[in-house]
Amino acid sequence: MNLAEIQDLIGKGRYEFSEHAQRERLDDDLDVTEIEAALLGGEILEQYPDDPRGESCLVLGFAGPRPVHVVVGWASHGDRDRATLRLITVYVPQPRKWSDPRTRGARS
Repeated sequence: MNLAEIQDLIGKGRYEFSEHAQRERLDDDLDVTEIEAALLGGEILEQYPDDPRGESCLVLGFAGPRPVHVVVGWASHGDRDRATLRLITVYVPQPRKWSDPRTRGARS
């Protein structure tokens, strides 16, 4: 996955939320426009090309001053005219798990 194709599909509204991402979004009080803005101005932190559920990546963006992490994968891929993203999870990174928005914390 690359950032340009993610941003293109977000800009075109060709994405869907997993049930998990929807719950996490609501738990962290993030609205859809904040998540779109975070993805449109974001950067890829980690790539997961061998994820058993399919290729995905972790994107960091910001909703105003708040950092937002979004794990993005493919809902459908192949034909560019029908490609759709799936937002797998959405959350505000928290201390312990994250030292800062770009750095994972120490694993215990």
